[in-house]
Formats: sequence, C-alpha cells, structure tokens
Amino acid sequence: MVDIAKEQPNDWWEVEALFDLCFAPGRTALSSYRLRDGVPPVDGLCLIARDDYGAIGGAIRFWPVRVGAKEALLLGPIAVHPTRQGEGLGGLLIREGLRRADALHWPRTMLVGDAPYYSRFGFHRLEGVEMPPPTNPARILGVGDWSGVMGKVTRWGA
Repeated sequence: MVDIAKEQPNDWWEVEALFDLCFAPGRTALSSYRLRDGVPPVDGLCLIARDDYGAIGGAIRFWPVRVGAKEALLLGPIAVHPTRQGEGLGGLLIREGLRRADALHWPRTMLVGDAPYYSRFGFHRLEGVEMPPPTNPARILGVGDWSGVMGKVTRWGA
C-alpha cells in the first residue's frame, strides 16, 4: 500500500536525499535547475509516496516557468527509490501530479526526458520551445494546451 501526499516542509531533506540517490549529486548543475533557482515549487504539486511504514518510495516536484509570454509547469525532478522501481510509483506520481495541476488550472506541463517513457502520459515533443543549453531539443516534451506556445523557457518572475 502506498499513500500519495503533498510534500511537507519537514520532508525536504528526505526528498533531496532521494533525488541525490537516484541522480548524480551534480544534478543541480543541469540547465533545468537554473530555471528553479530562487523560485519555489508550486504548492500542492510536490508529492511524495510513502509506504505503510512511512518510508519514502518516490517524489515529484513541479515548478512554474514561462515559455515565451505564456505560463507552464516544469515537471521534475521525479524519482523512485531503487528498491521500489518497477512497481508503478513513477506513473502514479505523474498521473496524480498532472491531475492536481489540471485542478489548479495549469494549462500546460513540460519536461526534459525520454519520449518513449513519457508518451504513455500524453507527453509529446515540443517544436519551437527552447530550453537553456545544453538541452537536446528532442527531449523537450509537453502535455496540455501548447497551441501557439513557443519561445525560450525562462525563470518564473524573470
């Protein structure tokens, strides 16, 4: 059994440790992290999955960004503890996060990732959307209403 809940402030260190475990500690050097610098994640969209014993199995965060003049969500990071991979926790977190984003009236979500994995959640390649370098354009994916949305992805409030 898994409980999906909103990440609380006291979960921060545990979630960061999970991200460090699942990704290299140098993950914060990625260009997507420059879009997160000084910007809080979207309240209510940062979720954790815990088992019946309270152990964290996975976590997901969403950040506000601008694409051209339009608002969007940047999904990531998302991580599942290595001992829980293959159980569907990642998919559960993505679906629940997107459901909550829709309920909060966010019109579109993007990420940088593998199209074969994320296409099952409705993500597709975004043409004309430019992440900061050195991002591979083929890995820029989106879901939601991207009609006419293009341009550089910039930090919220910049």
